[in-house]
Amino acid sequence: MAPEDVDLIVIGSGQGGVPLAVDAANAGRHVVLFERGPIGGTCVNVGCTPSKAFLAAAHGAGRARNAAALGIHADVRVDDRAVFARVRSVRDEWHDGSEKRVAKAGIDLVRASAAFSGERTVSGGGRTVRAPHVVIDTGTRPLIPPIAGIADVPYLTNLTWFEQERLPKRTIVIGGGYIGLERGQGARRLGSEVTIVHPASRLMDREETDASDVIRGSLEADGVRLELSTQAVSAKRVGDAVAVTLSNGITLEADAILIAAGRAPNTPDLDVAKSNVALDARGYVACDAFLQTSCPGTYALGDVAGQPQFTHVSWEDYRRLSATFAGRPRRRDDRVLSYSTFTEPQLARTGLTETEARGRGIDARSRTLQLADVARGTEWNLETGFMRLVIDGANDRIVGATFVGYEMGEVIHTIGFAIELGATWKNLDDFVAIHPTFGEGLPSLARLFAS
Repeated sequence: MAPEDVDLIVIGSGQGGVPLAVDAANAGRHVVLFERGPIGGTCVNVGCTPSKAFLAAAHGAGRARNAAALGIHADVRVDDRAVFARVRSVRDEWHDGSEKRVAKAGIDLVRASAAFSGERTVSGGGRTVRAPHVVIDTGTRPLIPPIAGIADVPYLTNLTWFEQERLPKRTIVIGGGYIGLERGQGARRLGSEVTIVHPASRLMDREETDASDVIRGSLEADGVRLELSTQAVSAKRVGDAVAVTLSNGITLEADAILIAAGRAPNTPDLDVAKSNVALDARGYVACDAFLQTSCPGTYALGDVAGQPQFTHVSWEDYRRLSATFAGRPRRRDDRVLSYSTFTEPQLARTGLTETEARGRGIDARSRTLQLADVARGTEWNLETGFMRLVIDGANDRIVGATFVGYEMGEVIHTIGFAIELGATWKNLDDFVAIHPTFGEGLPSLARLFAS
């Protein structure tokens, strides 16, 4: 059967693929969207939306307990059934919104797995379609480490964590990245006994040491047990529980295992070779600076393209491809990258660290302001953490920042914006901030470069 010619094919309905498909359909183009799972991708269904609804409950409980330092003593009782029910309700609302958006745009939706069957030709669900432009937005999946016996015991991932009706009494988290730390701290604050197992000597080991140390201190204050510089080597059932043996010889028992040990690209089922689309050594779609693959007219965006694994990056990739398709090509690295954990405190980053900047030949200099030296920190008993600013000493321009503390993910935006505008530390020093806010610390931080 000859393929059906259409205007655009999108494989996957993540936070980049959906708006791209909607825009094209609203412009009168015939768009075919293949999706084998729920519309909305990871963020809406198993990532950002449910996880932050979960953390809203967890951090509410944590803040209530920590209010004792303010003279407020609370009896915190967690209704874990209600927590998970609300999480799923919020998730379903956002998922339904994504479904309605796709339907309203008149997108030709094929609910099936898709694979390439020829150059820019895709088959799935009894359909074979061909288009001048194909966009791959299939994202990533949990990476399951080689733990002996793991296939024979029940374990959770980000795909299944929010399907629980009750919180496990004891939880082992495999992985000390942002997913493992957010779920682990959240579970602990809601009442589970939590152990986090991580192979490196410190958590979030890609971050600056003093920044990850702040997060570690907060987790330990919450009562999270940390097993660092070790990894799970075997797992087995012990009655209704699961026993996990670590490489350091310790055996842990728990009621649930959460695996958050990294991600793998959803490319094995795409049969990309039939469209001459190359993969890199890790299995991600290999793309040039403009997100185009080795097959002209075929693009990839977000996680599957090896981009930083954040929803806002996928969204920006959508905007990049939209501009490229309109004749205004944009590069995959043309905006400063900002991100934050949603642990408490938050670890937020934008631009470059001092070490990264020096690695690029920049005359990097940094200054650090402790939150204990910001009025808001003392007044609200939120002194844990710091703000660090990095500049280029050759021209005083801001090139990066690391902020660790309460809601620092909100404050970091100011610095990301400043970098995009080419601002200097002197511009930030001239900024009149509201007293008493954490933002008031920004000009104080900038002023440290004057000495």
